[in-house]
Amino acid sequence: MMKNKLFMSAACAIVVLVVSGTLFAHHGTPAYENKLTELKGATVTRFSWANPHALIDFDVKDANGNVAHWVVETAAPQALKLVGWSKASIQPGDVITVYVYATKTGAPVGRLNHIILADGTRLDDTVLGGEKHPN
Repeated sequence: MMKNKLFMSAACAIVVLVVSGTLFAHHGTPAYENKLTELKGATVTRFSWANPHALIDFDVKDANGNVAHWVVETAAPQALKLVGWSKASIQPGDVITVYVYATKTGAPVGRLNHIILADGTRLDDTVLGGEKHPN
């Protein structure tokens, strides 16, 4: 009986550690570069105001003039509201400048730092202004 309780306690502890590791990994940033990438003249194709993170899809031309489709992750909508964002902050067709921590793999995805709207308005990703890399 004592062995069963000990075994069950150990099994529960292992499950908690595995689940905790997965949760912490979700918010890790080792997949992203430590420097900002500036993407000028990006045209928004979709803005998904959803949990756990809002997503911005946009098209931007690379150095050779080829259009690349990017997707960047932002903070959660609740956090974005605290710094002035709303569902209507950006719309498909808006032309913006995006500052992003791009993925290290070279895929056109990343973590948003901030955007500059066509009228010059800056929208930060966090209350801290996103100036520091999340690492």
